[in-house]
This record gives sequence, structure tokens and C-alpha cells, in this order.
Amino acid sequence: MDIARNTTLAVWMAEHGYSSNSLADAVNRALEHLTGRAGGLDGSSIRAWKAGRVTWPKSATRRALEDVTGLPATALGFVPRRRPPSTPAAPQQEDPDMKRRTLVGGLAAAAAAAAAAPGTATRRIGMGDVDRLQQRFAEIVASDHRHGGQLGIEQQAAALAEEALNLQHAGSASQRVRSSLYASAAAFRSSAMWAAIDGRRYDVAKAHMREAQALAEMSGDQAIKFRIWSHAGTMYRHMGRPADAIAANDVARNLHLTRRDPLFASLGLARQGAIHGTAQNRAGTHRAFDQAQEAMLRADPADYRPMWMRAFYDQAELDSLALSAHLALGDHPTAEFHAHRCLSALRPHMVRSRAIATTRLAHAQLAQGAPDAATATAMKVPTDAATRHARVARMLQEFGAALRATAPGSSTVQTWNEHAALWRTPA
Repeated sequence: MDIARNTTLAVWMAEHGYSSNSLADAVNRALEHLTGRAGGLDGSSIRAWKAGRVTWPKSATRRALEDVTGLPATALGFVPRRRPPSTPAAPQQEDPDMKRRTLVGGLAAAAAAAAAAPGTATRRIGMGDVDRLQQRFAEIVASDHRHGGQLGIEQQAAALAEEALNLQHAGSASQRVRSSLYASAAAFRSSAMWAAIDGRRYDVAKAHMREAQALAEMSGDQAIKFRIWSHAGTMYRHMGRPADAIAANDVARNLHLTRRDPLFASLGLARQGAIHGTAQNRAGTHRAFDQAQEAMLRADPADYRPMWMRAFYDQAELDSLALSAHLALGDHPTAEFHAHRCLSALRPHMVRSRAIATTRLAHAQLAQGAPDAATATAMKVPTDAATRHARVARMLQEFGAALRATAPGSSTVQTWNEHAALWRTPA
């Protein structure tokens, strides 16, 4: 039997600059972090993955790979093993994989065909179609972690939300499938909302928010409701409206999901702490982060949570939010402490988060009277983030202004000006 190469994994490795040996090293480190034991992968192990000789790595290895890449294994081209049926399969039963392959023409085309020929038989929409949407959602999340705030990500996510809704009309489906399709559409729309927030396009973000909230209600999915309202709290925090931010974040925190799962409770509390920092509520900030840390320590490390949650919320993200809060409070030594903890724990795929934390660290160092160290830190921000990410670009502009006010005419200012000039696009 022919073995199909895993070209998806090979393309991902080429895009992110991984050789077989370097990816093996990264996964081994992630395995040690997860299990306490060093992994035993080497370059030949990765080559076996790419060649298709290994189609579904062991569970701990898959989890480590997902931590390194920020993508589920299925989105990297791996195929779960099928259990043999305990009883003979019914004759003429349709293979779910074959059902998925019939949707070749795209969701919009399928919906149009269904509308154009109402008298003809319709296909059956199943959870396999929902799983395919979730793989595309994983790609959107991964792209956001690499680039963040880009208009293209927002537009792609919004278009995929429409595709998920079109699939509602492409055939018959159970209530469970229809609820899952609404949840998928809400998830895509919430990613469009987040990209707009990250790019400081707040009016557009609010329009995405309203659509996402309506879809989430139709889905009944608590996790996606949490994501949308938590994003809304972050949006209002960035807009300088802490009262609205607290109100929105409270909606997320009051969902019963946060009482069942301490990790969701931790994220809600950490974002509450960041809002308190913006509002100059020092006591509220310390209380929220203490509670967020305690909840995180109680959380089950199992991987049953939604992919978007697993891809970003961990100790590094908690420290990133604490960094933001203490920087807003003017507590620069504590901000620097959290910055170093965040940067040391960030997973490789969190490119956008690393740029933000690095920029905030530079601000904290400058505020403590260390312009040389601060400038060296700020110069580590990649050009792509410095020029294309709205939040990072603005913070770096503010850093340059503060540096010139702190050390006017110094060689450090000249060094920074020359470095920043390389980022400007020629007229």
C-alpha cells in the first residue's frame, strides 16, 4: 500500500524555519515540560512523520507538538487511528471521510446549489463537516499568534463565519450539528473581532462583537460565550473605558463554566486584574492576580478544553497580563519581574505576544532609569511586528518619545533613532 507523505507538516516546518533536528529538539523540550522526562525524538523521528510512516504520534508527543506549533495534530496533517468496528458494518454505510470529500465545491457553492434546486435530495451535514471547520479555525488562531491584528486575518475569519452559516443551508443536520455550526460561526466571528481589537479598529470590532454574541446565543456554547465577552472586556480596556470593561468581563466571569473549570476562572480573573490596573485600582489588581494564580494552580492540566484556550492561556499569558497591569500602575520593578517570567515561558508559536511583552519590558526598564538596557531590549522587537502590528508600533513610538525625553542628545537616543529609521517605508 502506498504511504502518503505528510506535506502539511513539511510546509509548516519550512514556513517556520524548522529542520527535522530542530523540531525534534523543540518537541523534546515540550515533552519534558509536560511529563518531567526528556523526550527521545531525533531527526529521523520527524522524517518518519513527514514521510507518512507515522500518521498518529503517541498522545504525549502529540500534545508536545501542539504546544510547540499552536495547532492541533490534525491541522498538521496527522490522521487519528480508527478503531476496528466490534460488529460488522452495515452494508452501503457511507464513509465519513468520503462525506467530507464531497464538499469539494466550497460551502457557499453548496448552499447556492441547495437553494437553486429545492426539490432535489439534500446531503446530510455531520460532525465531520464541523471538524473540518474547526481545523480551519485552528489555522486562524495560529496565524493570529504569529502576526496579530492584521486586516487579512480579520477578513478571512469573517468570511469563514459566513461559510459556517452557509453550511446550515447546504443540507439536513441534527440539532447537535446545527448548534455546533453556530458555535463555529461564533468562533470565527470572535477571531475577526479580536484581530480588529488588536489592530485598534474598534468600531469594526464592535460590529463583529454583536454578530458573534448573537451566534453564540444560538449555539448555547458556554466556552465561546466566555471568549466573546472576555474579548469585549479587553476591547474596552484598550479603549480606556474601564467601567465598561469590568461589566463585559463580569459577564464572562459569571458564566457557570468558570465554576466548573478553574482555568476559565483564572483567565477571567487575570483579565479583571489588567482592567483594574488601567483603572489605577492597586488593591483590586493585586487581589485579582492572586486569585488568578491560585485558580490556575487548581486547574486540571488535561487537554479537553477548546483549542483556542489551550493555544494561548498558560502561566506566560497570566504574567503578560500582570505585566500590563503593573506597567499601567507605575509599579515598574514588578512589571519587569513579570516581563522576564513571561518571556522565559512563552511557547515558540506566540510570536505576537513575545513582541508585546518585549516592548513592555523596554518601557519598564526605561522608567527605572536604565535607557541603555531599555533600548537594547526594544531593538529585539522584530521588524515585522514593529511595522505591521498596530499596538506594538504605537508602544514603540511612545518608547522613542520617552527615551528622547529621558536622555536627550545622548548616543543611546542616536542609536535608537538610527534603528527606528530602518523600519520606515521609503516614500
